[in-house]
Amino acid sequence: MNNKVQITFPDGTVKKYGQGICPREIIDDIGSRALSEKAVIAKVNSDSVDLNHHIMHDADLQIITYDAPEGLHSYWHSTSHIMAHAVKALFSEAQFGVGPAIESGFYYDIDIDSRITPEILEQIEKKMQEIIDADRPFVRREYSRSQAVDVFTKEHDKYKLELLQDMQDEVASTYSEGDFVDLCRGPHIPSTGKIKNFKLLSIAGAYWRGNEKNKMLQRIYGISFPKKKQLEDYLNVLEEAKKRDHRKLGKELELFLMTPKVGGGLPLWLPKGTIVREELEAFLKEEQRKRGYLPVVTPHIGSLELYKTSGHYPYYKDSQFEPIKADEQEYLLKPMNCPHHFQIYASKPRSYRELPVRLAEFGTVYRYEQSGELNGLTRVRSFTVDDSHMFVRPDQLKAELCEVIELIKLVFETLGFKDFKTQMSFRDPANKEKYGGSDEQWQLAQSDIQEAADSLGLNYDIVEGEAAFYGPKLDFMIRDVLGREWQLGTVQVDYVMPERFALEYIGSDDQKHRPVVIHRAPFGSIERFVAILIEHFAGAFPVWLAPVQVTILPISDEYLSYANKINERLRTARVRVEVDERNEKIGYKIRGAENQKVPYMLIVGKKEVESGKVSVRKHRKGDLGQSTVDDFLKTIAEEIETKSLN
Repeated sequence: MNNKVQITFPDGTVKKYGQGICPREIIDDIGSRALSEKAVIAKVNSDSVDLNHHIMHDADLQIITYDAPEGLHSYWHSTSHIMAHAVKALFSEAQFGVGPAIESGFYYDIDIDSRITPEILEQIEKKMQEIIDADRPFVRREYSRSQAVDVFTKEHDKYKLELLQDMQDEVASTYSEGDFVDLCRGPHIPSTGKIKNFKLLSIAGAYWRGNEKNKMLQRIYGISFPKKKQLEDYLNVLEEAKKRDHRKLGKELELFLMTPKVGGGLPLWLPKGTIVREELEAFLKEEQRKRGYLPVVTPHIGSLELYKTSGHYPYYKDSQFEPIKADEQEYLLKPMNCPHHFQIYASKPRSYRELPVRLAEFGTVYRYEQSGELNGLTRVRSFTVDDSHMFVRPDQLKAELCEVIELIKLVFETLGFKDFKTQMSFRDPANKEKYGGSDEQWQLAQSDIQEAADSLGLNYDIVEGEAAFYGPKLDFMIRDVLGREWQLGTVQVDYVMPERFALEYIGSDDQKHRPVVIHRAPFGSIERFVAILIEHFAGAFPVWLAPVQVTILPISDEYLSYANKINERLRTARVRVEVDERNEKIGYKIRGAENQKVPYMLIVGKKEVESGKVSVRKHRKGDLGQSTVDDFLKTIAEEIETKSLN
């Protein structure tokens, strides 16, 4: 009987161990103290496992440290369990929803009788530290589903019991440390003592399972890191992010408004915010004009049958508003622009000589987001997509995809987003019923988009299961000045919709052929994009985007006439300018303009009137000295024309 297992390491090294060896023992055998201190979980044949998992068969082994994203994710998830344990120790009646690691940190949804306050958070942190100091191991146990039900019946946790009822697997796993037990797939770090630095950040409400018909639970957010400096740096970024919060700055800078009278998730764009929005639209429209895009406008509602044909209804029924009935026909608030564009393409016969046809629209769409998920401009119920649909021949597809990718890169670079990566989303081969189209169409679409990305030298990750239901996509993730990652531009290849809508063109052989459709949106949605820009620039937009580019500050009313003459000259030159006519001291006016983040201030007083000049100040840089109005106009015109980020 062979009682040995062969372990293959990432560098190709192969060693044999006794059957039942665990990754932690292998680390000890390797003798690497640094690895032992950093290791949190392992991968055995690509499956993530605990370090004390017993390896019973030959396997490829990779040790995952907290330096790796997956390792840090497990670190955070383990901290969430410690937090839940602390809550249970303080509030014996506590019941728990879910407690996952998220993009940054973790949360846990909790049902207790008391309202969690900042003072209670401090108590929870203190209890967490006691659990960490005890350095108890995380112990995994596996049960049949009925056995697991018995465990959580004894724990009186109705939320875990509900999760167990919905489980498809017949085997359930729990993790315990000390006397606390939790339902969890894992993996987890070896013991509580591995958690070195943590902080509970905030409290929020969250409906159980995101359904507003369910009970509102209390959600505690937190963060943890192996090193103290990592935590300090994160908290500093968090503090800076609060200052840059687009909801706060949107109100202070009078950019947009949310009001319950209009409804949740339905933003009102104020004049200054509308200017930012329109400048972005004008920039992209001009780039599209250069590339042969054709503008279209479509209605805000459409026949329900249109979306049944496309598959958006009922695929996304839960995220759409209820249909509207009128004249014995049902309509839907537009959730997508593409079905409308397909009707425009199909409105007349098309020749292969016409293709590609590029239709573009800043089209407003509507989604029914849960009220608890609404968040300023980043999660709304009404938003405008910089949508375009290209109808191309198969032989044109790769070149058109490359052109689209280059346009998206231009948009990002113009706005100062130089740090970005791409993700290629394919369909899940194990769950094909979620997607439309044939295997052949999907294989073709996925190879098309991959070839285009490869030809441009893009570095990308492939993720299965994240594709749109009609085709694969290439998503662009940018990092802002705080290092936060945002998903923005997207490109999608679609062989499915042309089939569903019977789209055609007459080829050179006088036969009917199906075009391929490219879906494309560099901004994604204007609302979300502007929110990200507000936070990226901390509200201090570059001159070409700034709602007010210049404010003129007369030292007293005596110089108001001169200020108004300069105002007229700048307006004639199409500069967005205001005159501060308030009867206030000049220092107060300067502070006001700085707080409003106006790029330039022109100060006028006796010296300026006598010399026919202006004194120029720049936001955050201070006094630039005197200048003639003509010279100043040349400077600002160049910044606007070149879209300078200075």
